Amino acid sequence: MSEIGTVTSRTDDARSKTARSPSLWLTVLSLAAFVVLIALGVWQIERRAWKLALIDRVEQRVHAPAQPIPSPASWPAVSAASDEYRHVSVAGRFLHDRETLVQAVTEEGPGYWVLTPLRRGDGTLVLVNRGFVPSERRDPSARRDGNQDGQVEITGLLRITEPKGGFLRNNVPQHNRWYSRDVAAIAAARGLQNVAPFFVDVDAGSQSGRGPIGGLTVVRFPNNHLIYALTWFALAFMLAAKLFVTFGGGLFRRKRFVHEPAGGPGAAARRTGSDAGEIVEQT
Repeated sequence: MSEIGTVTSRTDDARSKTARSPSLWLTVLSLAAFVVLIALGVWQIERRAWKLALIDRVEQRVHAPAQPIPSPASWPAVSAASDEYRHVSVAGRFLHDRETLVQAVTEEGPGYWVLTPLRRGDGTLVLVNRGFVPSERRDPSARRDGNQDGQVEITGLLRITEPKGGFLRNNVPQHNRWYSRDVAAIAAARGLQNVAPFFVDVDAGSQSGRGPIGGLTVVRFPNNHLIYALTWFALAFMLAAKLFVTFGGGLFRRKRFVHEPAGGPGAAARRTGSDAGEIVEQT
C-alpha cells in the first residue's frame, strides 16, 4: 500500500511540473517573435536615417539658386532620387489653348492645378504647373488677363510625373477628368510631341495678374520612424520580461529547493508530512 501511494504521489508531482512548464513550441515562437521585434526596431532606425538624409537633400535642392532644366539628352536619366524638387528655370512661350486642369485640394481650398505646355526655343515642350485656381475660375475666359503672352522665363521646382491617377481615382482622359499630373497621358490627350518626362511647379514670384496662384508646392515628408522603432523595442522588452519571469522564476524556485539546508524548517515539515502520509497509508 505504501509503494502504491508513493508512486502515485510522484506521478502527480511530475504531471504538475509538466503542466506548469511552458511548452516547447510556445518557447520557440516567443524567441522568434523577440528576434523579429528587434529586427523591426533596427529597420526603423535605418529608415529614419534614410529619411533624414532625404529631407536634408530636398531642402538643399529647394533653396538652391535656380538652374536650367535638364537638357533633352539627359531626360531619360531624370529620376525622383536625383532630380525631384530641384530648383530650376525654363524659358519659352505658353500654349494656353492646350492647358489641362487637374483636380486639387490646397490651403486655398478645392479647385484645380493649371498645367500649360511651354514651348522652348528648340521646339521641345515642358508642362508647367502654373498654380491653383478655385472651381469658379476653371473657365479660361475667367482668367484670360492672367495669361502671359510672348516669351517668358519662369522658375520653380522640378516634379516627377504622377502616372495613372490620384488616390483611388484614375484619370479619365477621354472625359477630360484628371486627378494626377500624368505627363505622358496629358501630352497624348493634347497631341503634344517632344515633351519632357517631368513638369515644373512655378514659384510664387512667377505668377502674374489674376493668373493661377503659384508657390503652393508642399514639401513635407512624414518621419515617424523613431516612434515606430521605440514601439518595436518596447514590445521586445515586454516579451523578454515575460520570458524571464516564466523561465527565470521557475529556475530560481528550483535552485532554492535544491540548495535548502538539510536541517532547515522545510526539511522538518517534509519529514512530518511524509510520516503523516505513511501513517495514513498504513492505516
